[in-house]
Amino acid sequence: MSPPCHTSALLLFFMALAVAGAEQSEERSCDVIGDESSESQMERALLKKLEPLSPMRFNVTVEKGKTENYIYHFRVCREVNSTSHDFGGLVQIDRQNGKTTVIGRINETQVFNGSDWIMLIYKGGDSYGRHCSGEKRRAVIMISCKRGVTASSFSIISEEREKEQECFYLFEMDSSVACPAENSHLSVGSILLITFVSLIAVYITGGFLYQRLVVGAKGMEQIPHFAFWQDLGNLVADGCDFVCRSKPRNAPAAYRGVGDDQLGEESEERDDHLLPM
Repeated sequence: MSPPCHTSALLLFFMALAVAGAEQSEERSCDVIGDESSESQMERALLKKLEPLSPMRFNVTVEKGKTENYIYHFRVCREVNSTSHDFGGLVQIDRQNGKTTVIGRINETQVFNGSDWIMLIYKGGDSYGRHCSGEKRRAVIMISCKRGVTASSFSIISEEREKEQECFYLFEMDSSVACPAENSHLSVGSILLITFVSLIAVYITGGFLYQRLVVGAKGMEQIPHFAFWQDLGNLVADGCDFVCRSKPRNAPAAYRGVGDDQLGEESEERDDHLLPM
């Protein structure tokens, strides 16, 4: 083989390896039950809402006496073990014998929500043996709203396997992704107030800089339109004085002291009898 052909063959080989590695490294995500064309916008929006939880792994251990000792591994819309290619989104491992049982698979997903919760369901798990007529297992995960927490409190609530059909494992966890969006709309009054305060701040700051840097004012003269505001303050004070006083300024006083004129008149009357006849 000529050198150019050998080089081309090597390049094709490495490109094939790179493509295969990329396909293996790309994790598979949730696939809602049914045809892709039948997926509702609500389901797609909910799966998009759950994406912040997909990198996380959740585990819970359940021990009931000596007969049941399990570890449950759970991921949101991702495979627990991507190397096994079994689509297992929630897996049970028996700690006594190491047996792995897929409770639910991400390629058979259902999702719906309420006001402050999201219900994620993985169907298509491994079949029951003697229980539930041998149907496939199903995992139900209730994600409840808890603001300020990305994810916490993953736990198993119960396993319903005493029925003939529709058996399931019920889990719950808390997460802020299940919370409704907070109403951040401002009222008209708030918008007007913010606008007014902003204009006042611009007026004071701009006027101060103009008076100081352009006009060269100092002290109180740096306040924009200082004379106007000073006169306005005096006018307001006069108006307050006029409106708020309980009586007119020129009203006679209720009590009048003794004046000099009164004393003078009385003294003249008293001294009349002292004059020589």
